[in-house]
Amino acid sequence: MRTLLFALLTTASICSAADDVVKLRDHQDRPALEKAAAALKAEAEASPNDANRWYRSAIAYSYVAEVAYELRDKGGSQRAAEEGVREADKAISINGGVADYYRVLGTLCGQVIPANPIIGALSYGRKAKEALDRAIGMDPKSAKAHLAHGVGYYYLPTNMGGGPDNAIKDYQQAIALDPKNAEAYLWMGIAHAKQHRTAEARAALQKSLELSPERVWAKQQLDKLPPQ
Repeated sequence: MRTLLFALLTTASICSAADDVVKLRDHQDRPALEKAAAALKAEAEASPNDANRWYRSAIAYSYVAEVAYELRDKGGSQRAAEEGVREADKAISINGGVADYYRVLGTLCGQVIPANPIIGALSYGRKAKEALDRAIGMDPKSAKAHLAHGVGYYYLPTNMGGGPDNAIKDYQQAIALDPKNAEAYLWMGIAHAKQHRTAEARAALQKSLELSPERVWAKQQLDKLPPQ
């Protein structure tokens, strides 16, 4: 009974921490996110054989990279993503049988690319694609994996199979698997806006905000669209 209680409390703690970093990401609270990522990294270093701790640290650094990019600090985004790649690699080296570890690794590799698209794509593009393909292969019904695959393709050059239109196919699949996936609608809107399909972009971004009203970046993307 004591072991079961400890397991339940540990699971609850992990879920709470995950919810906390999502909220910080949604509010673009970069200082607090960076502090949380550093704390999670310290926890992982204290338990170096615990793959899940490295995974949680990698997720936090992915959110730091995301927010830095949203705040137009591509260099900061790259540095956070590269740190997260190291954490995700450690998680996979300990336990290579978890699909979401590859999903996070692929996401982080994709986040490195925007700061230096040519060198980034050459250095991280293939690794991102391989990790995301593997995540989907291991868990084809994961909406998060399809979304991450699409984000990775959004940043990849078209000559490497990327671009907004290919990314949209993944976002559509993510939404089919999880109709309440606010992030999939957000990225769908971003991809449509990139292709100057304003009506489709507006509808997707409005749906994203309906599902996740506190997502600051979704509001910013909607405000950037040309007036109706």
